[in-house]
Amino acid sequence: MDEKLISEAIAGSKEAFCTLYGQYKDRLYRYALYRLGDPTEAEDAVSECVLAAWQRIGSLRSEKAFGSWIFRILSNCCASRIREMIGTRESLGHIYEAGAEGASAPASLSIELTEALSQLGEEERNIVLLSIIGSLNSTEISSLTGLAPGSVRSKLSRSLTKMREFLS
Repeated sequence: MDEKLISEAIAGSKEAFCTLYGQYKDRLYRYALYRLGDPTEAEDAVSECVLAAWQRIGSLRSEKAFGSWIFRILSNCCASRIREMIGTRESLGHIYEAGAEGASAPASLSIELTEALSQLGEEERNIVLLSIIGSLNSTEISSLTGLAPGSVRSKLSRSLTKMREFLS
């Protein structure tokens, strides 16, 4: 990651921020898509995230924290959308149901993997997605979830084991 780009974005450079967005856009979208289960909702969450990140880039304290910082914003955007969806849909399970009307499984994600993810609780699923899709380490995930880094590693390990067992 280019800390110079982040410094320029903090100083107000739209070009630097757009370049950073280009480096993160695919991971941000995949995270939102796996978390929300709907391409339109994922696009909207990423759009909200990017707008909020641009508006708050001046509050970023460390260039090295950019990745975890932007995923924290996206995680909060996704959580807001989930709360909205719960209010307008029958249940949260509907979001992850493959083939259900208005909630198809991500195209690049097999039905089996979607089902394995659905075996996890919300916190476990979030940790797995932040680790695998977001490429965040346990310390960065810890800052997002409020859990100790050791707890994050433990939950990640147990979650991946649970998924492997489901898939076998």
